[in-house]
Amino acid sequence: MQSQSKLRILMLSWEFPPVLVGGLGRHVHALATRLAADGHDVTVATRHGDHADGTPAAWDETVDGVRVVRAPQDPPLFPFSGETLMQWAMAFNHSLTRVALAACRTQDFDVIHAHDWLVTHAAVTLKHHLDLPLVATIHSTEAGRHRGWLPDDTSRAIHSVEWWLTYEARRVLTCSDHMRWEVNQLFDLPDNKTVVIPNGVDVEAFAVGAADGAAARSAHAPGGPLVVSAGRLVHEKGVQDLLDAAAILKRRHAGLRVVVAGEGPHDGELRRQAERLGLGDTVDFVGFVAGEALPRLLAAADCFAIPSRYEPFGMVALEAMAAGTPVVAGRSGGLAEFVRHGDTGLTHTPADATELADAISRVLDDADLAARLRSAGDEMVRRRFAWQPIAASTVAAYAEAETAERAVEAELAARELRIVIPDGNLLGS
Repeated sequence: MQSQSKLRILMLSWEFPPVLVGGLGRHVHALATRLAADGHDVTVATRHGDHADGTPAAWDETVDGVRVVRAPQDPPLFPFSGETLMQWAMAFNHSLTRVALAACRTQDFDVIHAHDWLVTHAAVTLKHHLDLPLVATIHSTEAGRHRGWLPDDTSRAIHSVEWWLTYEARRVLTCSDHMRWEVNQLFDLPDNKTVVIPNGVDVEAFAVGAADGAAARSAHAPGGPLVVSAGRLVHEKGVQDLLDAAAILKRRHAGLRVVVAGEGPHDGELRRQAERLGLGDTVDFVGFVAGEALPRLLAAADCFAIPSRYEPFGMVALEAMAAGTPVVAGRSGGLAEFVRHGDTGLTHTPADATELADAISRVLDDADLAARLRSAGDEMVRRRFAWQPIAASTVAAYAEAETAERAVEAELAARELRIVIPDGNLLGS
């Protein structure tokens, strides 16, 4: 490996701007651009999308100092859905491996960094083909998303791929102490293999001017308080609990509007729930919000709610704090490590809609409390979650992975030199 002053890094990710699904793609983009700004050569291999989502026509381009190579979707074209997820992942990994190897024709690399199980097959193939150390970031786990269970064949298959990725990686990065515990428990990893490196926030990107925030607010809640939630519309994010809480809150706060930003498989179910609860004039489902629109929406809110039942980290909560918005969060996973009740935010018991409604009401009713939460949240984000130290910690993990990889190679080579003779002695050791 080259000196830490300049590394050649190959990142693998199944999402990367403008093809975004959740926080993983924003994390990879921010980390890659920070590493590039620090002088490292960074290549991200990712999927291409379908042009309708804004993916550029270029298959190989440099953006913000990062080389981005995009894998096309090969036939047969599997939809990205629960029923065909494994088929989609296998097809994607074939294509991802091909474009990553093509990038290697014009550039050498020192380390491979894989983000989550969806790139595992490509990551392991490249590791052995290129003889490079592999680092893996586990952003969440299948068992964690199902509260410790693996309910069907697809879940069990995903779990096995996650185990394989952690086995092949020389360093496993997690975003919180909770996730480190979870990963170690699930995959029986030695403590020195896992490293906690939190997600970060580009504070300046979420510092929204007053005029932009006011414009976003008038578009969503011109006459009352505004509560915003943003994230994947899946069961573990707890949006169903926010809807139950909204039914309580609308009786307390005249003109209340709740904006739910995001896409996911539970979209239709959540819309039907809102209709059953009579929230047609209270809740707006606005779909996926990206780019400059997300900071403006967060800054417009009187309260940001992240009622997750399972949350490895909760980057969007930090983004809301950076936008100057008080946060109410479920006490789950990584969220509980930085949303401290009464200090940097208010917390509630996951799945308890009444407690969630009470916490949001406190923020809406108490201007002094809201101001204290905004101030403490902003100070914490700037102090603990800036990208430069996070990138430096990641580079240190790359170096540790290199050392561990070469130690394993040396041990295997030594074993091959050993010759067993009848009396049990070892020769060549």
